[in-house]
Amino acid sequence: MSSPSPGPHVKTLADGPPKRLSLIHRLVLLLLFSFARFLQGFGDAALYPAIPPLEVSTGITGTQSAWIISAFKLTFASFLLISGRISDVYSPKKTFIAGVSVLGILSIGTGFVSNKIPFIALRSVMGIASALTIPSALTLLVHVFPEPLEQARAIGVFGGCGAFGNVLGLLIGAVLVQYISYHWVFWVVAIIAIPVAFTCILAIPPEIAKSKDRAHPHFAKWKSLDLIGIFVLTAAFILFIYAVTSGPADGWATAGVLTPLIISIFLIAGFFYWETIVPPDKAAIPPRTWFYNNFAVLFGSALVPIFWLTSVFIVFTSLWQDIFHWTIISAAVHMLPIGVAGFIASCTGSLSRRFSPKWIILTGYSLTAMSNILCAVGGGRPEDYWAYIFPAFIIGSAGTSLTYTHTTIAIFQATPASMAGTVGAIISGALEFGSAVGLAAFTSIQTSVEATRGGPQEYYGQGNGPRTTTNIR
Repeated sequence: MSSPSPGPHVKTLADGPPKRLSLIHRLVLLLLFSFARFLQGFGDAALYPAIPPLEVSTGITGTQSAWIISAFKLTFASFLLISGRISDVYSPKKTFIAGVSVLGILSIGTGFVSNKIPFIALRSVMGIASALTIPSALTLLVHVFPEPLEQARAIGVFGGCGAFGNVLGLLIGAVLVQYISYHWVFWVVAIIAIPVAFTCILAIPPEIAKSKDRAHPHFAKWKSLDLIGIFVLTAAFILFIYAVTSGPADGWATAGVLTPLIISIFLIAGFFYWETIVPPDKAAIPPRTWFYNNFAVLFGSALVPIFWLTSVFIVFTSLWQDIFHWTIISAAVHMLPIGVAGFIASCTGSLSRRFSPKWIILTGYSLTAMSNILCAVGGGRPEDYWAYIFPAFIIGSAGTSLTYTHTTIAIFQATPASMAGTVGAIISGALEFGSAVGLAAFTSIQTSVEATRGGPQEYYGQGNGPRTTTNIR
């Protein structure tokens, strides 16, 4: 992978560069855009400790509880592409504000729902609202920070807020559930989202908010969205993610898993064929996109980071609570190194100006591999935390953050600014796609191991002492 040149692609809007904003104004906008990434991570993680009381309150059964998280993730991943196209064709400001404000309003309503069907339906629509925020935030960020070095730093901070939101969400969610009510998990999202939406109305300048196609009539813009291609790919994503998330629980050989999986593969193939037929300026993902400098390789690199984070959350929160009998707050506190290390590593965007992103991304992969080795060797006893798990969390979070940050920086530098929304959607889609596939593989391996060697209760109960520790000293 060669180091991508910043070139003219990173710099301008369709009609020339915007007036340079003051440093304070740009930092305020970066903070506002980063809240979108923070809220996505926060909203997911904060729900984990809320699942038990939600099951009781809404009547969701244990087998259905996966949809508390999956309903959001499914629609979020599926609607990213159309969100990116809307950001590119229409105003990214309006798209961002609409997504954040709808997310806040729905969060208020979800906190009052006590029936499982309306609850899951609202969670699904919240996923669509959140999907509107990420590509549009990246589009606005690229234009607010057109200078390559500043842009690299800003993208790093934006990505770091996701890792920080995951860990802080787990901790705050645990505190809210234990001491107040699970309803506040949703209301906290609204408390942040609604003021951010109102502030953006005033803070985002008009020259940044304009779309690249404002000279064309509304109908012409609508036709340029490639609704057929977006519909086909969205349907493929929904079926594929549903299949890979259902496979470990229902069995990979069942018709309910194989049918959507096979259909999704044909739909993906059909989408790529369709994209070769429509005019390039109207395609959802023009075929030339994959031939930009290192684009396909960078897309592959984006498949890994969220998989590592999701796997670590699932393995250790379950181990610490079910086997070691730690409280959810104690488990969340011991997860904090992930958020801190991830945020610090995300602030290394300036390294992309001194080193080839190839070596930075490979370093990130190497750190992640070392982390997995430490997690595999240690972790079976409470006292293993400081010797194995703490350093594993530090280097693993740093590694995945380096991978995500510098993959994102490189991919934006390799593509035109006019495609920023679509590119942001592709990156976010790769993160969710990789997480879904990786999580399915992880769950399948776990199920197979437990079938032959017993579950965690039997495995960790053999010679490892009592599992009643609530704190690590």
